[in-house]
Amino acid sequence: MSSDQYRLPTSVVPESYRVDLDLDLDAERFSGEVTISARIEEPCETVVLNGDGIDVSIAELTRPGTEPEKVAVEIHADAERIELRPSASLDPGPIELRIAFSASFNDQLVGAYLSRFTDAEGHTQTLATTQFEATHARKCFPCWDEPAFKATFELSLVVDERHEAVANSAEVGRTSLGDGRMRVSFAPTMVMSTYLVAFVAGPLEITDPVDVDGTPLRIVHVPGKGDLTAFALDCGAFALRYFTDYFDLGYPGDKLDLVAIPDFAFGAMENLGCVTFREVLLLIDPDQATQAELQRAADVINHELAHMWFGDLVTMSWWNGLWLNEAFATFMEMRCTDAHRPDWQRWVDFGLSRSQAFDTDSLAATRPIEYEVVSPEDAEGMFDILTYEKGAAVVRMLEQYLGEDEFRAGIRRYMQENQYGNAETTDLWDAIEAETGEPVRRIMDSWIFQGGFPLVSVTVDGAAVTFSSERMSYLGGDESPDTEWVTPMLFRWQPPGDGDPRTDRVLLEGPVTTTTLDAEPEWLVANAAGSGFFRTSYDPEALDVLAEVSTDELDATERYALVDDTYAALLAGRTSSMAFLNLLEAMSGESDRSVWQRLIGGIRQLDRLVDGEARERLQEVAHDMLAPPLANLGLSPRPDDDDRSRQLRGDLIRALGVTANDPEIQEEAKRLFATARRDPELVDTPLLAASVDVIAAIGNETDFADFESAWRSAATPQEEVRYLYALSDFSDPALQQRVQALILDGDIRSQNAPFLLARSLGSRDGGRATWAFITTEWARLNEMFPTSSIPRMLSGISALDHADLVEATSAFLAENPPTSGAQTVRQVLERQRVQLALREREAERLAAFLVASAP
Repeated sequence: MSSDQYRLPTSVVPESYRVDLDLDLDAERFSGEVTISARIEEPCETVVLNGDGIDVSIAELTRPGTEPEKVAVEIHADAERIELRPSASLDPGPIELRIAFSASFNDQLVGAYLSRFTDAEGHTQTLATTQFEATHARKCFPCWDEPAFKATFELSLVVDERHEAVANSAEVGRTSLGDGRMRVSFAPTMVMSTYLVAFVAGPLEITDPVDVDGTPLRIVHVPGKGDLTAFALDCGAFALRYFTDYFDLGYPGDKLDLVAIPDFAFGAMENLGCVTFREVLLLIDPDQATQAELQRAADVINHELAHMWFGDLVTMSWWNGLWLNEAFATFMEMRCTDAHRPDWQRWVDFGLSRSQAFDTDSLAATRPIEYEVVSPEDAEGMFDILTYEKGAAVVRMLEQYLGEDEFRAGIRRYMQENQYGNAETTDLWDAIEAETGEPVRRIMDSWIFQGGFPLVSVTVDGAAVTFSSERMSYLGGDESPDTEWVTPMLFRWQPPGDGDPRTDRVLLEGPVTTTTLDAEPEWLVANAAGSGFFRTSYDPEALDVLAEVSTDELDATERYALVDDTYAALLAGRTSSMAFLNLLEAMSGESDRSVWQRLIGGIRQLDRLVDGEARERLQEVAHDMLAPPLANLGLSPRPDDDDRSRQLRGDLIRALGVTANDPEIQEEAKRLFATARRDPELVDTPLLAASVDVIAAIGNETDFADFESAWRSAATPQEEVRYLYALSDFSDPALQQRVQALILDGDIRSQNAPFLLARSLGSRDGGRATWAFITTEWARLNEMFPTSSIPRMLSGISALDHADLVEATSAFLAENPPTSGAQTVRQVLERQRVQLALREREAERLAAFLVASAP
């Protein structure tokens, strides 16, 4: 046995697997054999591989020129290992292993598990499916379950002959077994890691293939939903062509199936050739979906297809490199979405998710993007916003600084040098550095291997511009206050006169960097196009100038950053809520949807701080800000509306109906909902989605019953989720108890229930009662939900910003720690303390200001 309890010895290396599985969905078990061709790299006494919850009935080892030998089997359950001990030591050379085994399908949506749905006749149907990342292939068959042990995989599945079955590679044969079952065989895959192996089997339908330059593309789904597949097919075809061109390498699989799974813990999973998704991200009626829902689906499809190259073809050596897989795929998803649908302005919208990464990275409990991964729990902890959103943001920062063509040349070099193999993060930086001549590794090491980011303060003295960098922190107390970054910055400035603004670049090193311009700027924005992962601070006079010219001179990402950075300064105690409110009012002439989302978010956060007369006054202020842009758009869609304008109309209606408590808008929401229930085509979907949220905020028992009925009878996955999640927003405690009963009874899928509770925790009126429910049912919820979803459920406690709740949540979670996501939970608790500090610092004086400013 290896002395490292989490890493397998490298004395034996697999080269190919033949996995034969017999799936018994009724008995909720499966059995099978795996035949592994391996190579002994150095003399050893045993063969050690992974297995978790697998019953091994027989194991044989064959050496060249000998008969198979039965070997002793030792199961090390705690280490998730199977140790095979032959009668004599093994010398270097080839061997073959044959292991027969059986196991139960998992009930935590990992490994090989069952997913259930109700068919058109009301009968419950069952699928067998898989989720192997990070370390769950070992729950399905004995294997070397680490990313560096790449091999080929040849699968065969015994299934009901009435069912369909798909796996990573093309089907090559079907054989009837004469007993109502058949064996479906699949071609060998390319060399790949175990976490990418996948299969799905059961009562499924499959679309006709779309030929994408020689690659057959299909959508696999439960029966009756074929009419919801066109959007995903279009996105998938575009993405295959886009990534083939970007990487200058052909798609590495022999076919591509996108599979919609009714029960799925994550959003999607990049299994080579057999990509699995939540239904809501793959099955869509574009006419009955919001632009946000369409964009989310396109993003996820593009993300997973980017992985076919960056992750599947070139794979991290160990889980510490997971960030690069996910960060780069997140970056590429937005590139692809922006190329496919430029009207959606994807890079502008990126500011929203980047803000969430900023918020986490401003905490003392942040972490480096890449850190040492020892255990499977460490690997699971990497699936967070720092991996995906901060990682993507720093990749985008590097690309924009170097230039898109230069950056892509480095990516292509990296792919060519490492295809079919494993790589480290530094291999990518070295490839880009070789193509560009820029100090890429020095720049990126400062961003990848330490947590946090800088706050860049800007001082202009004539033509001299000084950028001062310090670590951005909400509460202080950082363990490494002297952290420094090599920050690649693009900045825009206006020379005197009528000329166009100029964009320059500078590399910020050390606490202070000064550069001299050709002339004194009329204005300067330090983060051009929002491309850098840092916040900016201007003196009040410079900030006033930027606010004044923002509509005419700054692009939407720069205007967004003005609002977002100022709110971050409020959280950090660097400015006041009154100053932030003044900025919001100064920018009320805004027209971009993403900027309005940030403005609305700021108003909503201030609303949580006040009650009584002050809150009524804030509602009036909000109404005065929100009503004019809605009047400009109109309450009803116009023929010349683009998707973002339609979404903005919905955003404004939602904010007016909820935050501004506008009774006329609330009545309009009720009218729109009633109309849509009669005929959904009569109401623009963004208006309907907004109306649902407005009604939930003020709704009664009748409204709740209407929403529950709409959820259960929904025609599309998007409609189902829309009404289901809105159930969390009803403020009546009795109605929230009904939601909780639906969760405990299993009526709400375990993939969705944690997110409902997170949303309930975040509600102004129901958070306290929801926390009481979670603590009472803690053990049961941990049994019902996938372990990875518990930290997601707890994310809502950051809104419980009263002193007694801050103390209670911290004490409870110290005594009852979740089994995964410990770092994420620490971040949530610190974010809760940030909100408490904001309340204690600002609530009283904001209330006084609002009351005093009443007309």
